[in-house]
Amino acid sequence: MPMRPRALDRDLYVLDHPLRVGGLELGARTSLIRLADGGLFVHSPGPLGGGVRAEIEKLGPVRALVAPNLLHHRFLAENAAAFPEARVFGAPGVAAKQPAVRFAATLGDSAPALWAGQLEQHLLRGVPSIEEVLFFHPRSRTLLLTDAAFHVRTSDHFFTRLFMRANGGYGRFGPTRIFRYRVLRDRVALRASLERVLGWDFERVIVTHGEVLETGGHEAFRKAFAWV
Repeated sequence: MPMRPRALDRDLYVLDHPLRVGGLELGARTSLIRLADGGLFVHSPGPLGGGVRAEIEKLGPVRALVAPNLLHHRFLAENAAAFPEARVFGAPGVAAKQPAVRFAATLGDSAPALWAGQLEQHLLRGVPSIEEVLFFHPRSRTLLLTDAAFHVRTSDHFFTRLFMRANGGYGRFGPTRIFRYRVLRDRVALRASLERVLGWDFERVIVTHGEVLETGGHEAFRKAFAWV
């Protein structure tokens, strides 16, 4: 049975898939947003085996494949080959990690024409080792995060529970200790970025690792980064 996209709102879907990294079973999430022309914006593309490609195609033609940070591009080439009509966008530095993929543009603070007026975006400052671009979908009041924050509330995998507890990222929403003490390089720059993000009127937060926050996302985000 293929993994099926789950509808969260009008024209907003998520597709969860297993992901094992460094002994951790974190799982990962692809977000799919139907644009005004009926095509799909695919955030953090995942594996396409087991009928997943067909499930995505049922939602509409893929217009954009988006690698939102330096860590989430593992399945980009596979998706680019499967959806040759799609334009590929990556956070700063991603293109160098995927030389076989043809990129339409590097992501920054300004939305490309393909989704301008439908999605807003911001390159998170102060964390150059991940170069994460955050997205806001005003119609559904949804914020899309990748590794800036996790929301791993439960896990059946002992080592994952142990590691994430030690990393301050288990049973709660927010950045991990690794983000706070190893990834962060410029607190002032990050604070300015967070103020911009908090200017968006979001209620839901989709994380790539962990559970979706359906309500109270704006306040949860504010509290999670209050230490900055």
